[in-house]
Amino acid sequence: MQKAVKLVAIAVVAAAAGALAAITALPVSGQAPRPNLPRTPSGKPDLNGIWQALNTANWDLEPHSARAALAMREGPVVPVPAKEVLALGAVGAVPSGMGVVVGGEIPYTPEGLAKKKENQANWLSRDPEIKCYLPGVPRATYMPFPFQIFQSESAFFIAYEYAGAVRNVYLRDPGPPQVDSWMGQSMGAWEGDTFVVTTNGFNDQSWFDRSGNHHSEVLKVVERYTLTTPDHIQYEASIEDAKTFTRPWTIRMPLYRHVNPDARLGQFKCVEFVEELMYGHLRKTPLR
Repeated sequence: MQKAVKLVAIAVVAAAAGALAAITALPVSGQAPRPNLPRTPSGKPDLNGIWQALNTANWDLEPHSARAALAMREGPVVPVPAKEVLALGAVGAVPSGMGVVVGGEIPYTPEGLAKKKENQANWLSRDPEIKCYLPGVPRATYMPFPFQIFQSESAFFIAYEYAGAVRNVYLRDPGPPQVDSWMGQSMGAWEGDTFVVTTNGFNDQSWFDRSGNHHSEVLKVVERYTLTTPDHIQYEASIEDAKTFTRPWTIRMPLYRHVNPDARLGQFKCVEFVEELMYGHLRKTPLR
């Protein structure tokens, strides 16, 4: 009798264990099973391809509501768009965005915040994007243009459509940057399935977005590229600049692969498009 009871108890436990295994094998509600990722011959995730961010971070990294324009002036009742952008109408307006800053707010020093507000008030004359200067890091990633990653066992290279910007990501330490530059000097290494890129050696001229968010020449950016599906990268950039911010802070966003079979990186070498803006006043007879 005792033997029979014991056998029944074992059977019940086995059945329960089998049911539990079947339950835990199912994906959690709202969570898709992780697919097999494309990998290189060395086993690392294959990031090759054309990618693009789909958000409003280039207007403003922080959460923001839609508004008539970035550059405003006093109106008879409420502020109205600046004269220079008035004719653009809705094209010159700012779309709303949930923001990409982890925690929601950039931790400026009082001096850094004052300069940010001054930049924003003078956006039309100060934003480097308007003059087709190189975008800097991490702004190059989330501008409204695609970029292409070229990855091999011995090299990692990123080409951006905007302004023909490029980054050669060193896989071996090249030593300290020899000069400050718009795009800085980048070095990358794998941490498991995440490609981590550390960039420094910047000048202080680039902005993070059109809202005047800025940095100094001591900026250091650590980017993390994690392939989560064959067509999605989880992108994260940690930003350190003791001259401008009270502590390091982070932005985070997904990047999407261009999956159309004829996807190509176009050309937007915009230097020639701003010649009139920057040098037109030097004409012998300037245009009206």
